Amino acid sequence: MAITPGVRSLFCLRVIQPSLVAFRLNPFQNYASFFISAQVDPLLDEYVAHVQDHHLRHIHRREALSELCALLTVQGVSLDDVTAPAILHFAQANRRARSTLQPGNTAANRLTGQGMWNVLHSMGRFPSSTPPTMRAALMRGQRTVEEMVDQYPIGNHAVKRLLVEYFTRRRVDTDYSTLKNLVLLVAHHFWEKIERVNPHQADLRISPEHYAAWRQMITVKDDGKPRIGQDAIVIAVRSFYYDLHTWAAEEPERWAAWVAPCPVPPSELRGLGSRRRRINERSADRTRQRQPLLPLLVEHVETRYDRARLLLEQANKVTENEAFVHDGTAYRRVITESDRKLLRHGDAVPTRVRDELTGDLIHIGTEEESAFWDWAAVETLRHSGVRVEELCELTHLSVRQYERPNGELIALLVIAPSKTDRERVIPMSAELFHVIASIIRRHTRNGRPIPIITRYDPHDKEWSAPMPFLFQRQNGTTPAVFCTGTIQEMISRRGNALAEVHRGFRGLKFTPHDFRRIFATELVNSGLPIHIGAALLGHLSVQTTRSYVAVFDDDVIRHYQEFLHHRRQVRPEDEYRDTTDQEWAEFEEHFDRRKVELGSCGRPYGTPCQHEHACIRCPMLHVNPKMLGRLEELEADLLTRLQRATEEGWVGEIEGINLTLALLRGKRDEAQRRIRRPAVDLGIPEPRSASRPGEGSE
Repeated sequence: MAITPGVRSLFCLRVIQPSLVAFRLNPFQNYASFFISAQVDPLLDEYVAHVQDHHLRHIHRREALSELCALLTVQGVSLDDVTAPAILHFAQANRRARSTLQPGNTAANRLTGQGMWNVLHSMGRFPSSTPPTMRAALMRGQRTVEEMVDQYPIGNHAVKRLLVEYFTRRRVDTDYSTLKNLVLLVAHHFWEKIERVNPHQADLRISPEHYAAWRQMITVKDDGKPRIGQDAIVIAVRSFYYDLHTWAAEEPERWAAWVAPCPVPPSELRGLGSRRRRINERSADRTRQRQPLLPLLVEHVETRYDRARLLLEQANKVTENEAFVHDGTAYRRVITESDRKLLRHGDAVPTRVRDELTGDLIHIGTEEESAFWDWAAVETLRHSGVRVEELCELTHLSVRQYERPNGELIALLVIAPSKTDRERVIPMSAELFHVIASIIRRHTRNGRPIPIITRYDPHDKEWSAPMPFLFQRQNGTTPAVFCTGTIQEMISRRGNALAEVHRGFRGLKFTPHDFRRIFATELVNSGLPIHIGAALLGHLSVQTTRSYVAVFDDDVIRHYQEFLHHRRQVRPEDEYRDTTDQEWAEFEEHFDRRKVELGSCGRPYGTPCQHEHACIRCPMLHVNPKMLGRLEELEADLLTRLQRATEEGWVGEIEGINLTLALLRGKRDEAQRRIRRPAVDLGIPEPRSASRPGEGSE
């Protein structure tokens, strides 16, 4: 213990320059304050002032100071010499040092120095082209065609140059993600494996024996598992040869030398339609398995969020060490020693409670945050049918509204172009609007607007423009948008939790795309014309929507053909003319006709009631929670009729009443569940006051 102050002083005075492992092996308490005092560096003092003014928690401010002092100590430089590459090198070396000293500890692999990067960037210490965050600097971005091809060990340099030229030509008419997959199929799965079969292969003329050996090789993956997507490889190779044939006619001096017979025989493509139908059948079976389980998943995430939210609200109302009871369980509010340190520095203290029965310490604030985003992701996916990348791209600007002449507002959700590069608009149901409003309220509850940040697209390897993304949260020192893998992991955790209590979830995995398929199935099965469903889902072809719908093909074809026949009879030939005042009035009156006694009907425009106004049984009825009393009256009347039918022996009437009762109770439960959702108050915007002298306008 006596030698520790001396070693610390030698480090601070730069008498000894330790290695990073040696520095981490002997941590010093309050090393940053001693080091800063010993340097007498005005620039370092300026850095300390910026750290204090930065919007960081105390723990992150302390880390920003300690990590910079550690970097200066082990690299033996002054702050004026610190560059962005030096920080990246230090962060990676620090990760290796911690992993060496703490093997098996996953927390040791955390990338430190992000707060230091943010502060130095705000001070203007980096060039203007430097990314604003360390995460952005670590992302490689798009690779060149040469770099993508060089990933694979291709021995024939002439063929490698041909592949580079081919992919460069294809890059003009395709996006980066598609091009990357094409390089994988042709360069890796085709030519690299051809060279394994025949290392002396000099051109594209593949013998039948070598082709057969290659065809057998791609039936299994590199890890030995059976390969399902063999057709994609074969089609890519066939397209590669036929592209060279076509281009050789236009530019023979460039491509003609490589023209060779396509090794893929026409017989390879026989049965392709049948195999694709098998894929659609497996997808339909997957949807049929998961559709009955969706209500259980929804109830689970809602119950978990409600429990955490109410427990957090109650815990925030009590004082330290005060006991309270929530949902039949006794808890006690706890403030730990680490929390007291945060209080002394004026930092926010996380809410913690202790379960009096088990003694477990619960970080209820973190649990409530996790439960909220699990609930928000599941609800948004199932009520909108968006793709997971579209979910991550939702912003505050995606929420729009349309006001009818009678003053009624219709909420809209604008989906940014993604897979099909087509923007679309989704009318929001009350449930979807509630979720979106809850997310907005969570971001703005402290009186600040939604943070404007950038999002990294893992497919195109690009950063978006700064936007107020909805699905974002604070990640250490920097707010970050949820990535698609995080959404998948959130859903998987909920499925694993349900598997412990419900056998239906055992061995079954929900993915974000499953919600999209279930959404499409429910739309079409509820009577929505399939071409409207395709527009809501953003599909370019009705056939794609058909593959999403888990119903019998006969039903889809019959309903769609009936709709087309009816539309051709009633619509004029000039179908795309401008609407008349009468047609527009009929369009607006449609929304008024959808208002019924118990709530509103969700049938789409231009379609009549297909259920003979049997609203209790209709899946399109959305019950207004204010009409719960009326549902009680209807239930009492049905029970009276059921008793009479039972006494008289009217078996058919009993069956019909029981069906109506089951549907009525289901709609009542749904309405009661909506009542339990807390009201979201977005507040009323106040007009900005004119800036006074000496104050800048915002």
